[in-house]
Amino acid sequence: MSIEKTLMEGCERLDLQLPEGAYIRLAAYLVLLERWNRAYNLTAVREPEAMVIRHLLDSLSILPWLAGPRVLDVGSGAGLPGIPLAIAQPEYEFCLLDSNGKRTRFLIQATAELHLSNVSVVRSRAEDYRPA
Repeated sequence: MSIEKTLMEGCERLDLQLPEGAYIRLAAYLVLLERWNRAYNLTAVREPEAMVIRHLLDSLSILPWLAGPRVLDVGSGAGLPGIPLAIAQPEYEFCLLDSNGKRTRFLIQATAELHLSNVSVVRSRAEDYRPA
């Protein structure tokens, strides 16, 4: 089964409606994550179909309880849940916060490649973070 089909079926089971183009962007995020994961070990999950379930659908499952318009993802790591949520909620602003340089480099690259204008990446420890 394809990544997009697994994702669509999972969203249907979760009763989630995603904006146009979201499935393509989420699949592109997984491709990017899989590529970077080989060098940077961003996640222990290696199989693309398992990534759909354990990363994307797990992240999207909190969508009904998300309160914006500004969301802070503390310890974002590989961008979970922040990037999938930003794709699903383009009208919200997301700040992805992580203290690790390799992870923030990935997050910056992912937001650029996925054209996520509603995402900012901050390299900082949570206790040192001071939003504007």
